[in-house]
Amino acid sequence: MSLTHKEGKDTIIFASKEDHATPSTIELPEPEPSPGLLLPNGEINWNCPCLGGMATGPCGLEFREAFSCFHYSTAETKGSDCYEAFKTMQVCMTQYPALYGSKDTNLDDIDEDMEDEEHEKNTKASSGTHEQLEPKKEERTDSSSTKNKVERSNVN
Repeated sequence: MSLTHKEGKDTIIFASKEDHATPSTIELPEPEPSPGLLLPNGEINWNCPCLGGMATGPCGLEFREAFSCFHYSTAETKGSDCYEAFKTMQVCMTQYPALYGSKDTNLDDIDEDMEDEEHEKNTKASSGTHEQLEPKKEERTDSSSTKNKVERSNVN
């Protein structure tokens, strides 16, 4: 059995059968409370289990930059000044679909969503009312050309 003292030195103790017959009298020190997301000095605790290992994965650097940007953001809408950092993180994560999810994320959709949110915010701010946004433009396929192709393949 090996015990470590506060000085960091190891001590070997040999225990007999009789020593194991009675309860141990060793007293362990109280564990130090584990800090949460923020350290006592206000900095981000990158070792917090609440981050789920995101700070140390293959996109850990990008995650830390985006999360730091959001945490320290002083923008009126917190984090609205961090779009590029989050986009960079998303680009990295799409390279590791097994770890972070589907690789089918379309960054153009992210850009469109951000533009729509900005448009909505500007519209509300300028008019002072809650106007309804125009529906998103959807890609349309020519169903008649698709139908013709199917009919031709069935004839042959």
